[in-house]
Amino acid sequence: MTRNYRSQLTGLFGDPVDDNPTGIMEEAGYAARGLDYRYVTMKVSREDLPDAIRALRALNFRGVNLTMPHKIDVLPLLDELSAAARIIGAANTVIVEDDGRLIGENTDGKGFVEALARAGIGLDGARVTILGAGGAARAIGVECALAGASSLTVINRTVARAHDLADLIDSQTPASADASAWTPGIGVPEGTDVLINATSIGFSPDSDARPDIDYSTIVPGMIVSDVVFSPARTRFLQAADERGATTITGLGMLACQGARNFTLWTGVDAPLDVLEAALAAELARE
Repeated sequence: MTRNYRSQLTGLFGDPVDDNPTGIMEEAGYAARGLDYRYVTMKVSREDLPDAIRALRALNFRGVNLTMPHKIDVLPLLDELSAAARIIGAANTVIVEDDGRLIGENTDGKGFVEALARAGIGLDGARVTILGAGGAARAIGVECALAGASSLTVINRTVARAHDLADLIDSQTPASADASAWTPGIGVPEGTDVLINATSIGFSPDSDARPDIDYSTIVPGMIVSDVVFSPARTRFLQAADERGATTITGLGMLACQGARNFTLWTGVDAPLDVLEAALAAELARE
């Protein structure tokens, strides 16, 4: 019988990317399902992204994930966008079809909403505040609105980008949205049910950093979540814990969106429990 020594390739483009554990999670899932797939973590600078995307066809990749700073820049380099990626205006996943066509998808927001649901947290009628207006914020904001959030406030240093996201949510979802400029020590709007750090502030190696907000405005009963997953217990979440909030780490979002990506690339249901266990073990090892 002829042996096949060529694995199917998937991976990650980003910069910085060295601390991203997605490959550990995905390869654990491949092994559990008996799939000859590999996941390669690759540092790709912003200026090199067009060349890297073109290389996907030449190297016969099945797909890649995209992290900072590529989720928006990648859009004009693709052949087609899913409805979610088109509305959100960002893609975190590329699927390479058998004919070489490159399809952009966005699983970030769905992964975030699913992670909340698995923690027993629903969004029906919730008032959400999002710090940031980049690719992750756009995905999360749109999906929170579609999952039932009644209103969203977008806080961003460049207020024009905050207004762009708020206008998108207003026009494309049933929720209402407004925008605020992120000034030093800004307070969390009164009545916020869910507060989300959708920026890279606090991401390793800058793990001592935290968003510049008035932490006294975080109140008991508020749900506070961070998209940063390295470290899992960010200074932002530690401060929210001290204020009596319920905190959700970025690892749940990473596992849930990773499971969706797994299935998009392989056509096989992902073993979510295996993905979560691999992430937990890697975090404990670190």
